[in-house]
Amino acid sequence: MAVFLLRRLGLMVLTLLILSLIVFFAGQVLPGDPGRAILGNLAPQSSVQVLDHRLGVDRPLLTRYLSWLGGLLHGNLGTSYTYQSAVEPFIRAALINSVKLAVLAFVIVVPLGIAGGVIAALYAGRGVDRVISVTGLSLSSVPEFVSGIVVIVVFGVALKALPVTASAGTGAGVWSQFRHLILPAIPLVFVLFGYIARMARAGTIEALNSDYARTAVLKGLPRNTVIRRHILRNSLLPTITVIATQTGYLIGGLVVVETLFNYQGLGNLIYKAAQAKDFAMLEAGVLVIGVVYVLATLAADLLLTLLNPRLRIGGTE
Repeated sequence: MAVFLLRRLGLMVLTLLILSLIVFFAGQVLPGDPGRAILGNLAPQSSVQVLDHRLGVDRPLLTRYLSWLGGLLHGNLGTSYTYQSAVEPFIRAALINSVKLAVLAFVIVVPLGIAGGVIAALYAGRGVDRVISVTGLSLSSVPEFVSGIVVIVVFGVALKALPVTASAGTGAGVWSQFRHLILPAIPLVFVLFGYIARMARAGTIEALNSDYARTAVLKGLPRNTVIRRHILRNSLLPTITVIATQTGYLIGGLVVVETLFNYQGLGNLIYKAAQAKDFAMLEAGVLVIGVVYVLATLAADLLLTLLNPRLRIGGTE
């Protein structure tokens, strides 16, 4: 287990180093001049050049990358070109907001998706299986902005049951924040339900057809006992990977949902930074999403290893 963990940590560090290279150089080659974006189109070129020099964007790329990487290693995410202040407070606040929305979406969709997939597998080929499979596929095919508009119109405007904006305001209580986040969480549940249900269904069918499941049935164990003790634990292994890979999407890929519901999350922050040519904010935000992806994948690997002893044995050879 220790060897496995060390390998994964080494790969994580290498991945983040490569990601930092991609993020930085991709941000620097994007069209646009930070000085011009800040001062506006009517500002004289001399003033733009002075501001670019003060921001350090006229230095060689390698020099800027090494300086940026050195700052990251010391916990400095850089200085926003737009706000002329440290990037870290903006990233932290947006990340907290995105985590809140992601947690609520996960709390709703993971139990629903797993339950739907397991039920579909237990009744494979029957009407229940077809209904769950078609429903999941249909919901996953609907774009977030379409389902988002529908839930706003139905629950926010027509029924007036829930707030149409996701931000509850400063100092809002837990219940108020929950009510404001329900509507933006629904489109995410629609998108993820089909993925999770399909993986849970496939894993359950595979587990049902395994030798250990047949042996348990031949021993005379009740069906519910076989499912609870022998099927669920093994059938959920592929589902864990799917859930982990969707974590980064829920943290930083919700530009449409966050914009539609006026929510100040990480995706919305990155989108605005790209519009303003605020490369420092943009690079820091994308890098944070990469860190979330890597950590989620590492957590999934560790959980899979704990649930499946064969992976631990294979990882030490």
